Amino acid sequence: MALDELRDDCGFPFIITSGYRSKQHSIEARKAKPGKHTEGIAADIMVKNGSERMIVVKKAIEHGFHGVGVAKTFVHVDSRDSTPVMWVY
Repeated sequence: MALDELRDDCGFPFIITSGYRSKQHSIEARKAKPGKHTEGIAADIMVKNGSERMIVVKKAIEHGFHGVGVAKTFVHVDSRDSTPVMWVY
């Protein structure tokens, strides 16, 4: 639901490149602490350019996503309950 609302507000289609991942998933298995994907509260949204990246980040914050990670080809968003954080890959 929150991703649908974010997509509608961004105004362009989303391709989710990663959603829920088990703790055994190759990415999660390498981490010392499992990420928000293993809790089912995170998604990575593909972006084509800096304009889309900026829109997704701005709107995600407006929509109350408290975890935002910015990469060249995707933006990670999650609905963690803790203090809001942002990082780059």
